[in-house]
Amino acid sequence: MRLLPAIAAAILVIVSATSCGNDNRETIAISADPETFPTMRTLNVSTLISDSGYTRYHITTPLWLMFEEAREPHWYFPDGMFIVQFNDSMQESGTFTADTATYFSAKKLWQFDHNVRMRNVDGDRFATQQLFWDQNTRKIYSDSFIHIERADRIIEGYGFVSNENMTTYTIRRPSGIFPTGDFVSDDRSSRTAATPAPADTVAVAPKTSDN
Repeated sequence: MRLLPAIAAAILVIVSATSCGNDNRETIAISADPETFPTMRTLNVSTLISDSGYTRYHITTPLWLMFEEAREPHWYFPDGMFIVQFNDSMQESGTFTADTATYFSAKKLWQFDHNVRMRNVDGDRFATQQLFWDQNTRKIYSDSFIHIERADRIIEGYGFVSNENMTTYTIRRPSGIFPTGDFVSDDRSSRTAATPAPADTVAVAPKTSDN
């Protein structure tokens, strides 16, 4: 699944759209705190990303704030971000959402916070409260509790590292591995106590090729 790389592509498209075709722009010098006053504010962003003639992604966010003059330049999406991935038949094949998102432009590092949810092309579902995506290392990781639902099992643990396609990943400090048929209750604590994980890490191989 390439939902997270699609975010970077979408941002480039949006930046190009807002920076081109506007020869009547006017620059005004004002006195404002660059830590709290954005250099750009964009409302109701909605963009489609195409590849090889097919629409692959639809990315929406209610509010995008750029703080390029801050001590640590960053882009902030305070009202969250939602991405839908499509297959060749324009059917939904994956989703990603988070309540808030921050992109540290100098570091090329994304931080997603609160109710981070993903579903990949294999149907695997991921849920956590914080997730990072490092574009330099092409890795996705988290130190928070993570809940993963696969077709045959459910894995829970604290700490997670993955390739950026979310197809090969390792769960650190796993707290439980459960057959999906065992999930008849939402009492996570009792399930975890009854079925402790057998190792300090759980590595999950991809079901399909990354390509």
